[in-house]
Formats: sequence, structure tokens, C-alpha cells
Amino acid sequence: MGNHQEPRVAGSLRLLASHLHLRDRQVMVPETFPAGELADPVHRLPESELATACTLLVTVGGDGSMLYAARRAAGSDTPLLGINRGRLGFLTDISPEQMLDSLDSVLAGDYVTEHRMMLEARLEGGHEQRSGLAFNDIVIKRHDETGRMFDCQTWVDGTYVNTHAGDGLVIASPTGSTAYALSCGGPIVEPGLQAIVLTPICPHTLSDRPLVIAAHRQIEVRLPAGYPDAAAVSCDGNILGRLTAGERLCVATAGDRVTLLHPPGYDYFEILRGKLHWGGDPRERGGRNSPER
Repeated sequence: MGNHQEPRVAGSLRLLASHLHLRDRQVMVPETFPAGELADPVHRLPESELATACTLLVTVGGDGSMLYAARRAAGSDTPLLGINRGRLGFLTDISPEQMLDSLDSVLAGDYVTEHRMMLEARLEGGHEQRSGLAFNDIVIKRHDETGRMFDCQTWVDGTYVNTHAGDGLVIASPTGSTAYALSCGGPIVEPGLQAIVLTPICPHTLSDRPLVIAAHRQIEVRLPAGYPDAAAVSCDGNILGRLTAGERLCVATAGDRVTLLHPPGYDYFEILRGKLHWGGDPRERGGRNSPER
């Protein structure tokens, strides 16, 4: 899977398909891929059927592509392998240079398996109940773009926690702790931990701090009684719906998990060091990591 309209992604997809054919593997692609995009014969399937039909789902692109594929793979037990053609690459951790060697290692059974939790969001109490899955996070923000402060209340297992005044709230999985939640001052949570992070966005009071709770707990988000405005709820950046006063957003650990495959020697902390530029001399970063001029 990948955005075939992106030239760098398309080139990697063609190379992967040819390489897999040389290894006598069947190649399946979403039916949205243009005919003739890949030189070798491929099986074209609806995206909804792809994960259950294959034994390995390879995603080429950035972390956004991986999030999309993860939601497609949820419930199928089909593992995901990510090739990085994006910018950051916390999830797509295999470089294009390592792509074919890493794929051969996986085909030979030499890989690291990692199971990661997902979150499920449900909008309840309104005329239409909606639910969605998130691999990274569920975000609650003002529905309009006025720039005014937004109030929401949080409850954990039926117990009131806090009323947050600010720009909104991020509810993140451990995987999502290095995404939007991190930019809001949230903690980095090791992916193997069973935890959920609640991080306020630009809180009005400095005492409103991120909160880490056990993954088995149930979270509710409500708007104060009589609150005149609505909130927009999104799962991994995709709009789920609107939350209004009298309704509630329920968030819990999803029953489905995502299985990621990594090449031999995978080290999560090495990825953190590389992506966040830890461990080096900060005086050298301006020259080494600045954009090309």
C-alpha cells in the first residue's frame, strides 16, 4: 500500500513488486492502483479485503500512510512492515536503502514482532452514534476556528477528573505519544506499555498537565451543561463527528491490535535518538540538521 501518485513512493512500489515476483510471491494491491502501474502481474482487490487476503502488508510512505494501513489491518492479524518515504518515520522505520534486504529477512522469518494497542472512540447520547479506531490519537477541539478557548470535562471510570480550558484535548496511545501529544508537552511512552495519555492542548492554566492512566480504564469526555458550542472529534486526523452538550465521547482500548514487523536489530531507543537528535552536541545541530540552502 502507498500513495502511487507520489513519485518516490511509486518507484519503491515498483521495485518491491518486481523483487517479490523474483521470490515467487504473489503481489496484491488496492484496486485503486492504476492498471499498468506495476510492470509485473498483480492481484487487485478492494482495500477492505486486502488485509485479510494477504499474509504481509507492506506500506510505503510516511507515518500517515502507516496509520491508514493500521486501521485497515485492524482485526485481521496481518502484520505490517513500513518503508519510510515520508519525513519523520517513527512507524515506517525501514529506509529505502534497506528495503529489499529487510524484506528478504522478513520472508526468511528473521524479524522482530511487536504488538501495539489501538484506541476506540464512540460518540454517544445524540441522534446518531458513531465509532472509530485510532492507532495514534483521538483529538477533541473546537468545531469552529474562532480562536476562543474551549472547555471540556474528563471522567475516568465514571469519576470526574478535570475541566480543561484551552484549545482541546489529545487522547493518545503509546504509539501516538510521539505525535500530536508530544508537541503539546506530553510524555513519550514506550510502545509496549499498556497506557493511555491525556494531554491538554495549550491549556489556560499551567497546572493542567498531561495524565497517564492504565489502558483498562474507560475515559469519557463531555462538554459542560448548556455549553453553546460543539467540539470536533477526530481519529488519527479523520473526523469522526461532533460532540455537543448532553452527549459524551467514550474512549477505551480497542479489542483489535496491530502487529508490526521490524528488521533484526530493531531498537526503539535508537529510533528516538535519531528522530529527536538525542545524544549529540547541540552546538553542531544548526549546521548538520538545518535545511539545505
